[in-house]
Amino acid sequence: MVQKRVNEIIRVAVSGAAGRMGQEVVRAVSKEKGIELVGAVDVHQFGKDAGEVAGIAPLGVAIGNDLRQVLRETGAQVVVDFTSPRAVFDNARTAIEQGVHPVIGTTGMAAEERMELQELARKAGIGGLIAPNFAIGAVLMMKFAEMATNYFPSVEIIELHHDQKLDAPSGTALKTAEVIAAARGDNRPSMIEETIKLEGARGGEFARGIRVHSVRLPGLVAHQEVIFGGVGQTLTIRHDSLSRESFMPGVILAVRRVMASAELIYGLENLLFQES
Repeated sequence: MVQKRVNEIIRVAVSGAAGRMGQEVVRAVSKEKGIELVGAVDVHQFGKDAGEVAGIAPLGVAIGNDLRQVLRETGAQVVVDFTSPRAVFDNARTAIEQGVHPVIGTTGMAAEERMELQELARKAGIGGLIAPNFAIGAVLMMKFAEMATNYFPSVEIIELHHDQKLDAPSGTALKTAEVIAAARGDNRPSMIEETIKLEGARGGEFARGIRVHSVRLPGLVAHQEVIFGGVGQTLTIRHDSLSRESFMPGVILAVRRVMASAELIYGLENLLFQES
């Protein structure tokens, strides 16, 4: 395990470095003071320079295809993961076993897998973060929804993403539904017996009175609105990520903050609001 020194440069590896989010992380890390990109992993673009793949100047970091090997050889302290729902659990477990702090933006992980990773991290004393969304505006959207739910118990969530997203609903939508369900307690709307003429027309029901709808279209990035309904009025809370750059301040915040953590935290809000 790499020894941590006060005020040292944070050594970061990116898993999924050839993907769209991974490339964005490479660009963000490469221009951040106090953080150094030391490793990159992907099943694509093997052997190519991570900087060139990300469309910037060469960084002298070749993309490897074995996460464990890259972490060992580079002495990375933090690994940022934007891969796929199929790979993220094993990647996070590998990072923890190697004494590396995982910062996970890949969604689609089962709750049981997340809890297993949290227990592994607790035993190893390794801090990290699993975040359904790294956009600070999206975290605030969820916070505002939590505040509104006791005034508007009737709510529906609509999330919209690009057509290459693999999981539905999004991690952000599920996290929002969790927050609303926990906040409202017994304050739930009365329900009527509906006639469903087309299966799925009413979306997925997370809990009584909390429905989630997923839209997948080319041209979108990441968008969500939470629509509350009351007598004679509605309240819509919406967030739009217009580019993947919107996630980078949250990623960089996480990279810096997990170095001082000894637990695997779920949700960027637990770092964002702690900071303020």
